[in-house]
Amino acid sequence: MRTAFLQQRPLVPPPIAHPHAKEIQAVAATLESMPDVTEVVLQQLISAGVNPERGRQGMTADQVLRALVAKQVNKWTYYELEFHLADSATYRAFCGFGIADDVPSRSTLQRNIKAISPETLASVLRTIVGHALDHDVDDGNRARMDSTGVDAAIHEPTDSSLLSDCVRVLCRILRKAQRLAPFGFKNHHRRAKRRALEIQHAKSPEQREPLYRDLIKVTNQMVKAAVHAVETLQQALPERTEREQVQIARFVGAFQYYILASRRVIDQTVRRVLQGESVPAQEKIVSIFEPHADIIVKDNRSTIYGHKVFLSTGESGLVFDIVMPRGNPADATLATIMVERHVDICGGPPDQVAFDGGFTSRANLEQIKKQGVEDVVFSKGKGIPVEEMAKSPRVYRELRNFRAGIEASISWLKRTFGVGRCDWRTFDSFRAYLLGSVIAANLLVIARAHAR
Repeated sequence: MRTAFLQQRPLVPPPIAHPHAKEIQAVAATLESMPDVTEVVLQQLISAGVNPERGRQGMTADQVLRALVAKQVNKWTYYELEFHLADSATYRAFCGFGIADDVPSRSTLQRNIKAISPETLASVLRTIVGHALDHDVDDGNRARMDSTGVDAAIHEPTDSSLLSDCVRVLCRILRKAQRLAPFGFKNHHRRAKRRALEIQHAKSPEQREPLYRDLIKVTNQMVKAAVHAVETLQQALPERTEREQVQIARFVGAFQYYILASRRVIDQTVRRVLQGESVPAQEKIVSIFEPHADIIVKDNRSTIYGHKVFLSTGESGLVFDIVMPRGNPADATLATIMVERHVDICGGPPDQVAFDGGFTSRANLEQIKKQGVEDVVFSKGKGIPVEEMAKSPRVYRELRNFRAGIEASISWLKRTFGVGRCDWRTFDSFRAYLLGSVIAANLLVIARAHAR
């Protein structure tokens, strides 16, 4: 059985006199003033397969949303979230658990939070931004926009480590699948691991080439063993019980994915290492576990393996919008899109908007001004006169200084809400993680604005 709210408020201890506890109470009051948000989350949970009329009493939609906010506000793992819900009177009260109530396990918390789709969280974010605009937390008349890179939860990729990962995972799945069908294979995991280590310590390309050839050979052997295992499992499928058929289908699906991923890794290694070809970034796979991860290079800084994220914030620090495109698009290609989205979210164009220098182009300037924006400032004009961007040099300097504030907002999101690195798997989960972090940050901004 699933509901939006508890029918009866639980008995909770009185709030403590601590600044953070007061902020959490203010966040709770903000969420209580937006019941539509909880209804949206409830519909998402129901569509994820939870029957609202049957079964035991599960977490309410309100509790799930608040647990997500508590997790992201403190950058907790699910294990830490479970502990603090059990241990902290403040967070028990915030998430709607009474003094005598049992708190959900970390697996229950994870299952419920991950059931909220990124589309639902995007809708929640828009509602929260609308609430902030209606209550004068920000007026949306000034906006600043910038991009940053967010790491996926993968190690820095090398050809040898990717090949070793392929062998390790295929060996593991083959070993588990053997109990469902009679097939044999030779486990080359140790050999692949040794070759990868030798490649790492080799001093020259001449020393690495024969090692790579052997590692590629081993990976190909494991791929062939996996292909044979799929054929054997499919032949055995009609003779198995229903439960075993479900397990076989899962193994076959896993094999098919990792066979394709392994072949991509082998192909790019042969092209790059043995044939000396420069493989384009969009054709590379940097992780067999997170294939959605892109290669992001910003200026002369270290390479990021994750995604490029575009943010729009206001004077209050409120995050109006977050955009997570695939690939590594140039900043200039998103400038007009970000302004169009701002108009849609805030109900009209901002009077002034400030961009980082990477967004600069005369075409962007002209198109954004056509949308009704009076002052469009790029921190580096790149040949565009100041008088074309702003009504005066003083306004240009003010907006350029105003734009610098988004660097602090990005730093705050990364340090406090875990936006620097996403630990959730798949691209949809990546989006959901970042949207959850921005929702938590905005609720805190609203709470602090009301406390002034």
